[in-house]
Amino acid sequence: MKLKLDADGHVVLQEGKPVYIKDDGREIAFDGKQAFDKIGSLTHENAATRQRAEEAEAKFKPFDGLDADIAKKALDTIRNIDDKKLVDAGKVEEVRAAAVKAYEEKLTAASAQHTATLAELNGKLEKATGELYQEKIGGSFTRSKLITDRFAIPVDLVQARFGSAFKVENGQIVAYDKAGNKIYSPSRAGELADFDEALETLVDQYPYKDQILKGSGASGGGATGGGGFGSKTIGQAAFDALPPKERAAKMADGFTIQP
Repeated sequence: MKLKLDADGHVVLQEGKPVYIKDDGREIAFDGKQAFDKIGSLTHENAATRQRAEEAEAKFKPFDGLDADIAKKALDTIRNIDDKKLVDAGKVEEVRAAAVKAYEEKLTAASAQHTATLAELNGKLEKATGELYQEKIGGSFTRSKLITDRFAIPVDLVQARFGSAFKVENGQIVAYDKAGNKIYSPSRAGELADFDEALETLVDQYPYKDQILKGSGASGGGATGGGGFGSKTIGQAAFDALPPKERAAKMADGFTIQP
Protein backbone atom coordinates (compact mmCIF):
# COMPACT_ATOMS: atom_id res chain seq x y z
CA MET A 1 0.00 0.00 0.00
CA LYS A 2 1.32 3.45 -0.92
CA LEU A 3 0.35 7.12 -0.78
CA LYS A 4 -1.58 8.52 -3.72
CA LEU A 5 0.26 11.45 -5.30
CA ASP A 6 -0.94 14.00 -7.82
CA ALA A 7 0.95 14.99 -10.99
CA ASP A 8 3.11 17.40 -8.97
CA GLY A 9 4.14 14.74 -6.47
CA HIS A 10 1.86 16.07 -3.71
CA VAL A 11 -0.16 13.80 -1.46
CA VAL A 12 -3.81 13.59 -2.56
CA LEU A 13 -6.26 14.47 0.24
CA GLN A 14 -9.88 13.40 0.68
CA GLU A 15 -11.80 15.50 3.23
CA GLY A 16 -8.47 16.49 4.73
CA LYS A 17 -7.21 12.90 5.00
CA PRO A 18 -4.29 11.41 2.99
CA VAL A 19 -5.35 8.84 0.40
CA TYR A 20 -3.60 5.47 0.15
CA ILE A 21 -3.71 3.03 -2.77
CA LYS A 22 -3.96 -0.61 -1.63
CA ASP A 23 -2.22 -3.47 -3.46
CA ASP A 24 -5.51 -4.43 -5.14
CA GLY A 25 -5.92 -0.91 -6.57
CA ARG A 26 -8.59 0.29 -4.14
CA GLU A 27 -8.17 3.73 -2.57
CA ILE A 28 -8.76 4.52 1.11
CA ALA A 29 -8.51 7.74 3.10
CA PHE A 30 -6.55 7.29 6.34
CA ASP A 31 -8.16 8.98 9.35
CA GLY A 32 -5.21 9.61 11.69
CA LYS A 33 -7.36 11.01 14.53
CA GLN A 34 -9.65 7.99 14.50
CA ALA A 35 -6.65 5.63 14.55
CA PHE A 36 -5.00 7.37 17.50
CA ASP A 37 -8.32 7.63 19.39
CA LYS A 38 -8.71 3.86 18.91
CA ILE A 39 -5.17 3.29 20.21
CA GLY A 40 -5.95 5.37 23.31
CA SER A 41 -9.21 3.48 23.91
CA LEU A 42 -7.51 0.07 23.63
CA THR A 43 -4.69 1.19 25.92
CA HIS A 44 -7.23 2.28 28.56
CA GLU A 45 -9.19 -0.98 28.24
CA ASN A 46 -5.95 -2.98 28.55
CA ALA A 47 -5.04 -1.16 31.79
CA ALA A 48 -8.57 -1.52 33.24
CA THR A 49 -8.64 -5.27 32.54
CA ARG A 50 -5.23 -5.73 34.16
CA GLN A 51 -6.45 -3.80 37.25
CA ARG A 52 -9.54 -6.03 37.58
CA ALA A 53 -7.32 -9.12 37.39
CA GLU A 54 -5.10 -7.78 40.18
CA GLU A 55 -8.15 -6.93 42.32
CA ALA A 56 -9.51 -10.46 41.85
CA GLU A 57 -6.19 -11.98 42.94
CA ALA A 58 -6.14 -9.74 46.02
CA LYS A 59 -9.73 -10.71 46.89
CA PHE A 60 -8.91 -14.43 47.00
CA LYS A 61 -5.47 -13.98 48.59
CA PRO A 62 -6.78 -14.92 52.12
CA PHE A 63 -7.42 -18.47 50.87
CA ASP A 64 -3.78 -19.02 49.85
CA GLY A 65 -2.00 -21.68 51.90
CA LEU A 66 -5.12 -22.65 53.91
CA ASP A 67 -4.53 -25.88 55.88
CA ALA A 68 -7.66 -27.99 56.50
CA ASP A 69 -6.05 -29.67 59.55
CA ILE A 70 -5.51 -26.29 61.19
CA ALA A 71 -9.15 -25.42 60.51
CA LYS A 72 -10.25 -28.66 62.19
CA LYS A 73 -8.12 -27.90 65.24
CA ALA A 74 -9.71 -24.48 65.48
CA LEU A 75 -13.13 -26.13 65.61
CA ASP A 76 -11.99 -28.17 68.60
CA THR A 77 -12.42 -25.01 70.65
CA ILE A 78 -16.14 -25.83 70.56
CA ARG A 79 -15.36 -28.15 73.44
CA ASN A 80 -14.60 -25.15 75.58
CA ILE A 81 -17.98 -23.50 74.96
CA ASP A 82 -20.10 -24.74 77.85
CA ASP A 83 -20.41 -28.45 76.95
CA LYS A 84 -23.26 -28.67 79.45
CA LYS A 85 -25.57 -26.93 76.97
CA LEU A 86 -25.09 -29.75 74.46
CA VAL A 87 -27.19 -32.86 74.64
CA ASP A 88 -24.25 -35.29 74.72
CA ALA A 89 -20.70 -35.86 73.49
CA GLY A 90 -21.98 -37.31 70.24
CA LYS A 91 -23.78 -34.06 69.48
CA VAL A 92 -20.47 -32.16 69.91
CA GLU A 93 -18.79 -34.34 67.28
CA GLU A 94 -21.78 -33.96 64.98
CA VAL A 95 -21.64 -30.16 65.21
CA ARG A 96 -17.88 -30.15 64.65
CA ALA A 97 -18.13 -32.42 61.59
CA ALA A 98 -20.90 -30.30 60.06
CA ALA A 99 -18.88 -27.10 60.59
CA VAL A 100 -15.76 -28.60 58.99
CA LYS A 101 -17.77 -29.89 56.02
CA ALA A 102 -19.44 -26.52 55.46
CA TYR A 103 -16.09 -24.72 55.62
CA GLU A 104 -14.44 -27.12 53.17
CA GLU A 105 -17.36 -26.76 50.74
CA LYS A 106 -17.08 -22.97 50.95
CA LEU A 107 -13.34 -23.18 50.32
CA THR A 108 -13.82 -25.43 47.27
CA ALA A 109 -16.46 -23.10 45.81
CA ALA A 110 -14.27 -20.04 46.39
CA SER A 111 -11.31 -21.74 44.74
CA ALA A 112 -13.40 -22.67 41.68
CA GLN A 113 -14.76 -19.13 41.41
CA HIS A 114 -11.23 -17.72 41.71
CA THR A 115 -9.99 -19.96 38.88
CA ALA A 116 -12.93 -19.08 36.62
CA THR A 117 -12.59 -15.34 37.31
CA LEU A 118 -8.87 -15.34 36.54
CA ALA A 119 -9.41 -17.32 33.33
CA GLU A 120 -12.06 -14.84 32.17
CA LEU A 121 -9.92 -11.79 33.01
CA ASN A 122 -6.83 -13.31 31.36
CA GLY A 123 -8.87 -13.96 28.23
CA LYS A 124 -10.05 -10.34 28.13
CA LEU A 125 -6.52 -9.11 28.77
CA GLU A 126 -5.10 -11.22 25.92
CA LYS A 127 -7.84 -9.98 23.57
CA ALA A 128 -7.25 -6.32 24.49
CA THR A 129 -3.49 -6.77 24.15
CA GLY A 130 -3.91 -8.41 20.74
CA GLU A 131 -6.15 -5.57 19.51
CA LEU A 132 -3.68 -2.98 20.80
CA TYR A 133 -0.83 -4.80 19.03
CA GLN A 134 -2.71 -4.90 15.74
CA GLU A 135 -3.70 -1.25 15.95
CA LYS A 136 -0.28 0.13 16.84
CA ILE A 137 2.14 -2.25 15.14
CA GLY A 138 -0.07 -3.28 12.20
CA GLY A 139 -0.87 0.39 11.59
CA SER A 140 2.82 1.29 11.67
CA PHE A 141 3.53 -1.25 8.91
CA THR A 142 0.61 0.08 6.85
CA ARG A 143 1.65 3.73 7.22
CA SER A 144 5.40 3.20 6.79
CA LYS A 145 6.86 5.40 4.07
CA LEU A 146 10.01 3.24 4.20
CA ILE A 147 8.03 0.17 3.11
CA THR A 148 6.20 2.13 0.40
CA ASP A 149 9.41 3.58 -1.05
CA ARG A 150 11.98 0.82 -0.59
CA PHE A 151 10.29 -2.60 -0.53
CA ALA A 152 9.43 -4.75 -3.54
CA ILE A 153 6.98 -6.95 -1.60
CA PRO A 154 3.51 -6.11 -0.17
CA VAL A 155 3.07 -4.66 3.33
CA ASP A 156 1.47 -7.84 4.70
CA LEU A 157 4.51 -9.91 3.71
CA VAL A 158 6.85 -7.39 5.36
CA GLN A 159 4.81 -7.60 8.56
CA ALA A 160 4.68 -11.40 8.39
CA ARG A 161 8.50 -11.54 8.24
CA PHE A 162 9.47 -8.76 10.69
CA GLY A 163 6.35 -8.17 12.80
CA SER A 164 7.41 -10.52 15.61
CA ALA A 165 10.39 -8.27 16.36
CA PHE A 166 8.07 -5.45 17.50
CA LYS A 167 6.31 -5.27 20.87
CA VAL A 168 4.12 -2.73 22.63
CA GLU A 169 5.58 -1.79 26.03
CA ASN A 170 3.98 0.92 28.17
CA GLY A 171 2.10 2.14 25.11
CA GLN A 172 5.29 2.52 23.03
CA ILE A 173 6.50 0.40 20.11
CA VAL A 174 9.83 -1.28 20.96
CA ALA A 175 11.82 -3.40 18.50
CA TYR A 176 14.27 -6.22 19.29
CA ASP A 177 17.02 -7.62 17.08
CA LYS A 178 17.58 -11.35 16.49
CA ALA A 179 19.81 -11.51 19.60
CA GLY A 180 16.95 -10.23 21.78
CA ASN A 181 18.45 -6.76 22.30
CA LYS A 182 16.43 -3.56 22.03
CA ILE A 183 17.17 -1.58 18.87
CA TYR A 184 18.33 2.00 19.45
CA SER A 185 18.28 4.97 17.09
CA PRO A 186 21.43 5.39 14.97
CA SER A 187 21.00 9.18 14.96
CA ARG A 188 19.64 9.87 18.48
CA ALA A 189 22.14 8.44 20.92
CA GLY A 190 20.59 6.59 23.85
CA GLU A 191 17.03 6.73 22.48
CA LEU A 192 15.03 3.80 21.20
CA ALA A 193 14.69 3.58 17.43
CA ASP A 194 11.43 4.73 15.87
CA PHE A 195 9.52 2.25 13.70
CA ASP A 196 11.27 2.90 10.36
CA GLU A 197 14.73 3.07 11.99
CA ALA A 198 14.15 -0.28 13.70
CA LEU A 199 12.78 -1.88 10.53
CA GLU A 200 15.80 -0.66 8.57
CA THR A 201 18.13 -2.23 11.15
CA LEU A 202 16.24 -5.53 10.98
CA VAL A 203 16.40 -5.59 7.18
CA ASP A 204 20.15 -4.90 7.27
CA GLN A 205 20.51 -8.07 9.39
CA TYR A 206 18.27 -10.13 7.07
CA PRO A 207 20.37 -12.43 4.83
CA TYR A 208 17.89 -12.27 1.93
CA LYS A 209 17.30 -8.51 1.95
CA ASP A 210 18.32 -8.20 -1.73
CA GLN A 211 15.29 -10.27 -2.65
CA ILE A 212 12.75 -8.00 -0.91
CA LEU A 213 14.11 -4.51 -1.67
CA LYS A 214 13.51 -2.50 -4.79
CA GLY A 215 16.43 -2.33 -7.20
CA SER A 216 18.60 -4.78 -5.20
CA GLY A 217 17.97 -8.07 -6.96
CA ALA A 218 14.24 -8.10 -6.27
CA SER A 219 12.22 -9.78 -8.98
CA GLY A 220 8.91 -8.05 -8.25
CA GLY A 221 7.24 -6.00 -10.95
CA GLY A 222 7.47 -2.86 -8.78
CA ALA A 223 11.28 -2.97 -8.48
CA THR A 224 13.08 0.24 -9.39
CA GLY A 225 16.66 1.48 -9.49
CA GLY A 226 18.58 2.29 -6.31
CA GLY A 227 20.57 0.44 -3.73
CA GLY A 228 19.47 -1.52 -0.69
CA PHE A 229 19.84 -0.53 2.96
CA GLY A 230 23.27 0.16 4.40
CA SER A 231 24.88 1.10 7.68
CA LYS A 232 25.62 4.66 6.44
CA THR A 233 22.12 5.98 5.86
CA ILE A 234 20.09 8.58 7.76
CA GLY A 235 16.55 9.85 7.35
CA GLN A 236 15.98 13.42 6.17
CA ALA A 237 14.17 14.43 9.39
CA ALA A 238 16.93 12.97 11.57
CA PHE A 239 19.60 14.68 9.44
CA ASP A 240 17.85 18.07 9.64
CA ALA A 241 17.67 17.77 13.44
CA LEU A 242 21.49 17.46 13.76
CA PRO A 243 23.72 20.46 14.57
CA PRO A 244 25.55 21.90 11.52
CA LYS A 245 28.90 20.34 12.50
CA GLU A 246 27.38 16.86 12.83
CA ARG A 247 25.61 17.25 9.49
CA ALA A 248 28.89 18.13 7.84
CA ALA A 249 30.57 15.14 9.50
CA LYS A 250 27.85 12.80 8.21
CA MET A 251 28.26 14.08 4.67
CA ALA A 252 32.04 13.79 4.87
CA ASP A 253 31.68 10.23 6.13
CA GLY A 254 29.67 9.24 3.06
CA PHE A 255 26.20 9.02 4.65
CA THR A 256 23.20 8.81 2.32
CA ILE A 257 20.19 10.92 3.24
CA GLN A 258 16.88 9.13 2.77
CA PRO A 259 13.69 11.15 2.16
